[in-house]
Amino acid sequence: MIKIYPDLDPEDLFLRLFHKGVKAQWTVEDVDWQAPLQFSDRQALGLARLLTPVYLGEQSAMIGASVTLPQMATAGETSSQIYLASFLMDEARHFEALTTLYGRLGYSPVTIREMPEMLRYHNRLRRGDRVDWVWGILISDIFAKNFYQMFAKTQPEALFGRLSSRILVDESRHQAFAENYLKRAIPSLAPERLDVLRTMRDELLQIMDGMYFRLRDDANAIGIDGADFLEHLSDEIAQKARRIGLDDPDDDNDAASPARGARVRRLVTGVGRALNQTGDSMRALAPSKSDCNTCFMALLCRSRLVRGRTVVTS
Repeated sequence: MIKIYPDLDPEDLFLRLFHKGVKAQWTVEDVDWQAPLQFSDRQALGLARLLTPVYLGEQSAMIGASVTLPQMATAGETSSQIYLASFLMDEARHFEALTTLYGRLGYSPVTIREMPEMLRYHNRLRRGDRVDWVWGILISDIFAKNFYQMFAKTQPEALFGRLSSRILVDESRHQAFAENYLKRAIPSLAPERLDVLRTMRDELLQIMDGMYFRLRDDANAIGIDGADFLEHLSDEIAQKARRIGLDDPDDDNDAASPARGARVRRLVTGVGRALNQTGDSMRALAPSKSDCNTCFMALLCRSRLVRGRTVVTS
């Protein structure tokens, strides 16, 4: 039942995030589209292709929020409902900005036919209820944040670096909302419901890995060290899962084996080192780790999806 006159606590975190979002609005008209690209033609193509999953993610988030907002209203989650209205504006802005960026790059995104995993990812985010959606958004935002952050740090004066810096401000609010919403929701969920969320994480990570495998040549061309990027991503997803109370009870007893980790690492063999404006490596952005538990696929290796199965790496 939608509340006609709900109680609103002005100190509620979600309302404060809404206020921050309202005050931080910007549009494509505020972006200097004549800023230098600082990419060769092959690198521009590589960015256009690598950016595709993030680009689809922005559109998926916009569509998903429009479906989730009525669920929150019906559940009486008024402050979450209000926050999500600003989230919709953010995602619409990101989608428009990246569409404009593609025009400047001179290349189109990867098609669904070439990378069908993108459609699987989009559809997986749309399944389930509002808790599933927020969990999926948190995972997607972690991926997007790490991607944008590389360019914001290493190309601060280039067009995509500047655009990434703007988007990162919005992404920080999105992650704060998702993390705190899940902290509130998870304690009341049944164990089997938590298993559904863990399985969803495994599925999304598996799809992410498939997308990266198809784009590894583009990562090499643009100079992104895929191994470091994915290791850092895995670390952050695991950290967020612990913070929201979604620890996997099997983690301590079913750590990924070194042999399995070696197979996973072969997925990213040969990727390059991302270069900044002076030609230095971006490798330092994500700490290198040799422990199998920190690799991108560690969560998937420990999951129920692949236990006892062979991981195909070629």
